[in-house]
Amino acid sequence: QVQLVESGGGLVQAGGSLRLSCAASGRIFSINAMGWYRQAPGKERELVAKIISGGQTNYTDSVKGRFTISRDNAKNTVYLQMNSLKPEDTAVYYCNANVLTGAIYSPSNQNHWGQGTQVTVSS
Repeated sequence: QVQLVESGGGLVQAGGSLRLSCAASGRIFSINAMGWYRQAPGKERELVAKIISGGQTNYTDSVKGRFTISRDNAKNTVYLQMNSLKPEDTAVYYCNANVLTGAIYSPSNQNHWGQGTQVTVSS
C-alpha cells in the first residue's frame, strides 16, 4: 500500500504565500513523478505542477513565475511553494504520485492520490 499525506493548506489573502507538502510512504521501490493538481467548485481537476524523477518540472501557464515545485528524494516528499496567490487559485489541491510498487518480483507503476487540502485565497 502507498499513502500520500498532504499538509499546508489554509486561508490567505491575495498576494500572500502558502507552502504545501506531500509525503509518500509505504511499499515504494521508486517514484517516477510527483505533482499537484487542483479542483475548484464546478470545474474539472487540473494539473498545477509536476516534477519527474530526473528533476524536470512542468507548470500550468496560470501559475508560472508564482509557484515552485520541489522534491526531497530522501523523504519521498514533494513541496509546492505558492507565492503571489490570487483568488482564482482557490481550490482543493491534491497530491499525485506515480510510483513503482507491489510485489518484489513483479512490481508495477501505480498512480496514487492524496486526500486533498483546501486552499482559499480571499480578495
